[in-house]
Amino acid sequence: MIPYSPATQDQLLAIRVNAGIDELAQAERFAAAEPDLVEAIVEGVGALAAGEWAPLNRAGDMEGARLENGVVHLPGGFADAYADYVEQGWNAIASPHEYGGQGLPFTLACNVLENLGTANMAFNLLPMLSVGAIEALEHHGSDEQKNTYLPRLVSGEWSGTMNLTEPQAGSDVGALRTTAMPVSADQFAGEHAGKYLIEGQKIFITWGEHELAENIVHLVLARTPGAPEGTRGISLFLVPKYHVNGDGSLGPRNDLRCVSLEHKLGINASPTCVMSYGDNGKCVGELVGSENRGLMAMFTMMNNARINVGNQGVQIAERATQQAVAFASERIQSARAGAPDKSPVAIIEHPDVRRMLLRMKALTEGIRALLYYCAGQTDRGTLDDTPDNRAAGMRGEILTPLIKAWGTDAGIEVASIGIQVHGGMGFVEETGAAQHWRDARIAPVYEGTNGIQAADLVTRKLGFENGEAYAALMADIVRDASTEPTLAALARDCASIGQWMREKASLDDRLAGSVPFCTMSAVAVAGWQLLLQQRAGEAGDAPSLARTKPVITRFFLDRIVPEAAGPKASASAGAELLYTLPAEEFAR
Repeated sequence: MIPYSPATQDQLLAIRVNAGIDELAQAERFAAAEPDLVEAIVEGVGALAAGEWAPLNRAGDMEGARLENGVVHLPGGFADAYADYVEQGWNAIASPHEYGGQGLPFTLACNVLENLGTANMAFNLLPMLSVGAIEALEHHGSDEQKNTYLPRLVSGEWSGTMNLTEPQAGSDVGALRTTAMPVSADQFAGEHAGKYLIEGQKIFITWGEHELAENIVHLVLARTPGAPEGTRGISLFLVPKYHVNGDGSLGPRNDLRCVSLEHKLGINASPTCVMSYGDNGKCVGELVGSENRGLMAMFTMMNNARINVGNQGVQIAERATQQAVAFASERIQSARAGAPDKSPVAIIEHPDVRRMLLRMKALTEGIRALLYYCAGQTDRGTLDDTPDNRAAGMRGEILTPLIKAWGTDAGIEVASIGIQVHGGMGFVEETGAAQHWRDARIAPVYEGTNGIQAADLVTRKLGFENGEAYAALMADIVRDASTEPTLAALARDCASIGQWMREKASLDDRLAGSVPFCTMSAVAVAGWQLLLQQRAGEAGDAPSLARTKPVITRFFLDRIVPEAAGPKASASAGAELLYTLPAEEFAR
């Protein structure tokens, strides 16, 4: 596997043009995000990623995490690499000042995760989950919980998880059975008065057990006695691996354990745990927020987590592209067709390989442009309550299912093309090309499947401001694409389908067309944002990309945007045909 080289200049261009970091820095809250600091962050985390995290990627895949006698063991080097991550303060980039954070834009936290995840996607899931736990506690935790847990979560000394899924409750979170019983006065000598006894099992808990952090803060969804059925009866609980004493020191271990690790297709260095709470009836947790309001609190954590999963699309695409370009540049095979010199050439000289490599680069940079546009709009939505900032926040919410769904689908496509570029060697594990595809395959599944993301777009996000928020997004693309008729036509198609879905389509019709509609919308926004990058480059921004960016943007606009118009028929076909066959006929 070739060394990772951070895409620093393209990242900086996306941060400036798509996220609009200079405009964000004009707000008092983000005033520290000056150009010199932004550049130092991007370069600094890139150096950590390339120097320490990337070399562990292959060993992490081959050796994986192991559970022995209740302890999760990781390959050598992971502990030191995580300690350096904590010591250098990368976990604290966007966290609040009052708990030791730097208070910088979420956009820059996205860049930290992009670099670390491109270097080592499985390892990067550890800080990614912690960031979500910080956000949930910041918005919904009590002052005591914030003061006790946030400083060390922010620093990275402690890590966080989210616990939703149970064996019988996957995407249907309302079916969960984990219980939370109030601690009675005669239990624990009154030590845990006001807290709850948690009992149940959770599955697919990412980094649910490990030794890299001193403590693990589990955020667990459970039901209290008499809670309503379904999602209305779910509460959120903070369940630490080790109890925390009044002086902040760690007390005895809580009654929780990792039962087993899942055997997975990829991300093998990430311990995906089956967690058991309360085997001995002594697992103590604290209620976070209000009773029966747990799903709302958890979704605070999940919204940005979905953006961060979309980020994984560009992470894996960047790494796969770099490896494919290196292989194609070195692999000598056959003469160039039609060339007078019949000597074998590097396969990068063959037209179809060129097509594949340009497609990989165009999709990668398109995902990145969409990612940072989404992050920048999300950041604006957290600023002062003005009409413009509210509109930006709403746009960020619309963009979230686009980056999560299309970003991860495109990441898998890029990783698959990378295997194709390698030919037979791509199917052989020793080259490492297959690892990228295996690692990438989980991203469309977790944090809400891509079908769920598309459903969210057509059932909720499309209705913002009676449809005007989505329509305004497409109108902005049409306005800026006056010289790109294909892109403008795609945006008009999206607006037309969106209007049909709001005004005429049944719920089944909307859901039946949701995935192609989400893809069309994402490609339209990504093409628009790449176009803005190219225009910034023509004005003198990012001179080091002056040769590559116009070609890559042209490929996206001329090849990928026209393809995205194809799903129009499927997006607007309705659901009738899908239900023509009875369910039992599918097995014939």
